[in-house]
Amino acid sequence: MRLLFILLLFISINSYSQWKSYTIGAKGDTLNCIDKKDFKQGKWVIHHDELRGEPGFEEEGEYKDNRKEETWRIYNLEGDLIGVEMYKWGNRDSISQYFTKTGELIREERWKALNPDKLYDTLEVEDVDHLDHYKTVIVKNEGAGIRHGEWKYYDATTGMIYKTEIYTLGKLEPPKASAKNSVAINDSTKAVAKPKEVKDFEKKNAGKKKVKVRDGSVDY
Repeated sequence: MRLLFILLLFISINSYSQWKSYTIGAKGDTLNCIDKKDFKQGKWVIHHDELRGEPGFEEEGEYKDNRKEETWRIYNLEGDLIGVEMYKWGNRDSISQYFTKTGELIREERWKALNPDKLYDTLEVEDVDHLDHYKTVIVKNEGAGIRHGEWKYYDATTGMIYKTEIYTLGKLEPPKASAKNSVAINDSTKAVAKPKEVKDFEKKNAGKKKVKVRDGSVDY
């Protein structure tokens, strides 16, 4: 029994010793880890105070080698889910969605992440003049995700789309009476239900309040 205790203690000490700093969550999980190379790793919860009239918020998600990856969630300071963003290579990618504090969808964005390890990236892009036809383009990497695809803006009261925009590699395309745009316009007459992400959050956190984490930083 004593040997088992010593072994578990050694494993625990060794697991924390790999971090330069970290915090301990309310459930005892290790958060906000910075390794000895000063890289952010693992799950992070980041608090942003109100600034110049902009409301404060918190965001949580995963870091890998100092870059945001996969799903990140954004909460207001009351704990309501107000945004879900996807990341790749530290840049926004795929679909981002934003909500009112009561869960109504107000905006849906589409992004394309570029590999920051490359000065230029090669992408397959749909030809806006010939739908379902694709062309290969070379894009200079500016170190950030680029707007790419259809952006939708929703009326929070009715749930209907009141505006759409089409971006191609960061460039806003002029409105066209194409079949694709006609579908987007017709869709604007349909109310949109709360996204599954919001429903899952509300179900999981019904009656709960967000709890702050305690600092577990260590000095080296």
